[in-house]
Amino acid sequence: MVLELPQRWGKRSEFEGGKVKINCRTVPVAERFFTSSTSLTLRHAAWYPSESEEPHIVLLTSDNCIRFYNLKRPQTPVKVFCLTQSEEESILPTTRSYTASLGETAIAFDFGPVGLAPGQRFKEEVQVHPLYILYENGETFLMYISLTHISTGSIGKLLGPLPMHPAAEDNYGYDACAVLCLPCVPNILIIATESGMLYHCVVLEGDEEEEQTSSECWDPRLETVPSLYVFECVELELALKLAAGDEDDEPSQLDFSCPIRLHKDPLCPTRYHCTHTAGVHSVGLTWVSKLERFLSSGEEDRDGLQELAADQKCIVEHILCTKPLPCRYPAPIQGFWIISDLSLGAAMICITDSFECIIRPLLSTTRPTSPPLLISKAETDFMASPLRNFTDNSFEQHIGNILRRSLREMAERLADKYEEAKEKQEDIMSRYEKCNVLTAVFLPCSSVCFLCIKWVGVKRSGCYPLYKCKLLL
Repeated sequence: MVLELPQRWGKRSEFEGGKVKINCRTVPVAERFFTSSTSLTLRHAAWYPSESEEPHIVLLTSDNCIRFYNLKRPQTPVKVFCLTQSEEESILPTTRSYTASLGETAIAFDFGPVGLAPGQRFKEEVQVHPLYILYENGETFLMYISLTHISTGSIGKLLGPLPMHPAAEDNYGYDACAVLCLPCVPNILIIATESGMLYHCVVLEGDEEEEQTSSECWDPRLETVPSLYVFECVELELALKLAAGDEDDEPSQLDFSCPIRLHKDPLCPTRYHCTHTAGVHSVGLTWVSKLERFLSSGEEDRDGLQELAADQKCIVEHILCTKPLPCRYPAPIQGFWIISDLSLGAAMICITDSFECIIRPLLSTTRPTSPPLLISKAETDFMASPLRNFTDNSFEQHIGNILRRSLREMAERLADKYEEAKEKQEDIMSRYEKCNVLTAVFLPCSSVCFLCIKWVGVKRSGCYPLYKCKLLL
């Protein structure tokens, strides 16, 4: 069953604007399939890690099959992959065979980061997701998944089991229960057992001359065979162990075992969390950066991985304990998630079997690596930029250069305005001088004309004033 929450809006970004009661949509997945096959049980469920395609959910059932369902058509599987190798079991997959009693059935799976399909013969590059499948007997198989391409060649074919180094007689336990792939380069695989053991394995390319016990299961077009190098082993303390007492107390000191679930940390790729009946453990892999430097150096000695593991161990933190003593009743964790809030910081939300919600802050022992600064890189590592010139001068010099540049630009603008005003002034002065010249030339002529007009008027009247006669003389 898939629950779809409504949208958020409003001032506080609440569901449906802050309503007290909201309506959620539920989508039943494979309802008819499980109703008609009552003997089948669900082993594991996860989302298909694809952001471009429509949401798909992946189901692993007890008939040793993996089915992909699209939420738009939740009753019909898009693809079905059978994980059974023998021909007899593939004919009748619903019947329980002898391989299931021996632990040769899939119990859990996890997807790795997307990459190119190995040994492909397609015209275009095919993006696939590696699917790591864990069996109850501790063996790990590999399958490359692509929902957009046809399952040909290495795509959609079960490969394995993956060889583990160094080899162990008990195959690192026969009670495997969970697997997790961290998004690191190379991929880091965590295998958990019910006894509380965690195996940190590095997925590396195997040697070409290495003998494979099940070479017929591999595709011959694959260039190399991936192998699991067990980097370190961690034992979780699921319950507190009391000091040795009387012989009557021996039954209470038996080792406590329970299924373990593994969860990725969305805030730190080198950290993961384990939930179980006894509480929550947080594990931080502090040696990932050293491992990347070791592999980038090009050393071919794979045995040197064990030397790196001896130098620096992982950090295990028991964040929440729900079973402090073996005699106490357990309170298993039913729900778990990591959040990042401004007020709470990095915290985890746990829901117990009694529907109690517990919030605990995550310890800051393991932090994600910070990106390197541009100044710390070599000059040949990145392209030259004008901003790099600022690193040679101090901040005061940089501000002074900005002020001087602004003053120079202001002075240039004022100079341009002064030139325009000067040109206008020269134009006005030249026009004024021309007016003065014209006035000096035409003003006497206008005076003589005025006197002549005056004399004609007097002559007609017969009267000659004295001042006029003087002027005429």
